[in-house]
Amino acid sequence: MLRTHYVAQLKPEMENRRVKIAGWLHEVRNIGKISFMQVRDHTGIAQVTAKLGDVGEEIIKSTSMPKESVIAVTGIVKRNPQSKSGFEIIPEKILNLNPLEDRIPFDVTSKVPAELDVRLNYRHIDLRRLETTSVFNIESTVLSTFRGILLKQKFQEMRTPTIVDEATEGGAELFGVKYFEKTVYLAQSPQLYKQLAVIGGMDKVFMVLPVFRAEKFDTPFHLNEATQMDIEMGFADHNDAIKVLVKVASGIEAEVIKKNAPDLERLGHKLEKSKPVVVTYKKALQRLNENDHKLEFGNDFSREHETALSELYGDMLVVKEYPTAIRAFYSMPNKKDPEISNSYDLLYKGLEISSGAQRIHISKLLEEQMLKRGMNPKNFEFYLTAFKQGAPPHAGWSIGLERFVMKLSGMQNIREASMFPRDRNRVIP
Repeated sequence: MLRTHYVAQLKPEMENRRVKIAGWLHEVRNIGKISFMQVRDHTGIAQVTAKLGDVGEEIIKSTSMPKESVIAVTGIVKRNPQSKSGFEIIPEKILNLNPLEDRIPFDVTSKVPAELDVRLNYRHIDLRRLETTSVFNIESTVLSTFRGILLKQKFQEMRTPTIVDEATEGGAELFGVKYFEKTVYLAQSPQLYKQLAVIGGMDKVFMVLPVFRAEKFDTPFHLNEATQMDIEMGFADHNDAIKVLVKVASGIEAEVIKKNAPDLERLGHKLEKSKPVVVTYKKALQRLNENDHKLEFGNDFSREHETALSELYGDMLVVKEYPTAIRAFYSMPNKKDPEISNSYDLLYKGLEISSGAQRIHISKLLEEQMLKRGMNPKNFEFYLTAFKQGAPPHAGWSIGLERFVMKLSGMQNIREASMFPRDRNRVIP
């Protein structure tokens, strides 16, 4: 093996032990007969100190490699209180594993900031930045925690298609794809399929999958290919699903605070535990108007309203029971007031990251809602048939992975929370 340890595994207490590390040459400074090298892997940076007299002249010469060279270092750990880590490595052997053939397009140390578009054009280089690594360390925690919480709650993971015959929500524009002799579409949601799974008796399901929306947005909050973390649960209403949503979102936040403290520190982002609050749309609307954020009943919240609600209620806010007319066609109207639906959103730090509802499980009512939205029920015959064959009450939601990671990590642009983002202009790398 080219390494015995990752940088994060090295400690001052390992003094006089021989180790092998491998990574990239992050920085190098030559001062007289001493060379200070910083070697970086995805866990951190180690100082390698080569002093002529302590090591051979060939070692000193090998430190003249350009930054971002891929190297392996064999050496002895020595305590060094002046080093940030408390130790340094005295090299015995330095190997250049693959000499550079092209220049590095920007400074990986971040001493000279690079434009986001440049970083994304060379994402393989940008991923070497420890700050970028930290964002995706946080994403990994989000995904594993999401799965872990739901598995403990006896949810079952499932997969759904990304190729569909018809719009599943009736709102967003779709990407058409030639599929043999016909045109099909990239799915904007797994909605119909996770409902069919619950109708089929799977009862509680979750999934992580890509979704595609063809809106021509150029904002820091939208992607045309995004990742959703979805659930659906049978024999449940919107309040049951909200309880699960709060448990999952709070659990993810707590785990990031616990597990990713070094990443948050590296990003300069202070993340504290949020207190979840649940309010109705009507109460949230009243509170906004009382604080000079004017909005009429029946209108959805703008980005400014979401920010204001965060200031009024806190960082983790669930708003429930939106007007039926502004929600997806499958949202169950409230029994007491059909103008209100059993739907809800989760706003986290002023941004909507999740949306959900109790679903209509009565076929006639579902067909009525389709017709009101200008949708042709014949295009959903397989869907409607399922509701005529014993569909239980059920509810669910989805969390936008990139939006959640963006807020958890303190990023200002959702593209920084997507490893290879796809928007209306970007389809590479």
